[in-house]
Amino acid sequence: MEFYLVAVGLLVLGVAGSVAPMVPGVPLSLAGVYLYWWSTGFETPGVLFVATVTVVGVAAFAADYVGGAAAARASGASRWAAVVAAVAGVVALVVTGPVGMLVAVAGSVFAVEVARTRDARSGLRSAGYATVGMAASVVFQVLVTATILVAFLAVTLL
Repeated sequence: MEFYLVAVGLLVLGVAGSVAPMVPGVPLSLAGVYLYWWSTGFETPGVLFVATVTVVGVAAFAADYVGGAAAARASGASRWAAVVAAVAGVVALVVTGPVGMLVAVAGSVFAVEVARTRDARSGLRSAGYATVGMAASVVFQVLVTATILVAFLAVTLL
């Protein structure tokens, strides 16, 4: 029972961590699932459930770090802008946190696109897409971690 409570606590922290700065939401959620799975001798919640939440969780975690760059690329920004945005975003996240990451991604996409196209309007559009992409990745992470929590509760309690 104590492992179950700790696992649920990790899953709840995972949901909260999806929106909190510098808190790894998806890894916390996965840790809760793995802890409980281990505590039951790898019987409950079952291999298929664990494999599914692992794949979805890893995809969500990766999307968080490339969401802005991918959205910038979708707006027509160059690959170079997407690469620079991804690197700048990760560095800024470590150094300044999520607000710095947002500013670094938007700023780097804007700068690269203006230098490449000499069109500030196009640079602003690409930077806007990058910002929306990053916000969407946060929403996606919240949905994924909340779904993992609800699914875990359903599988283990029903």
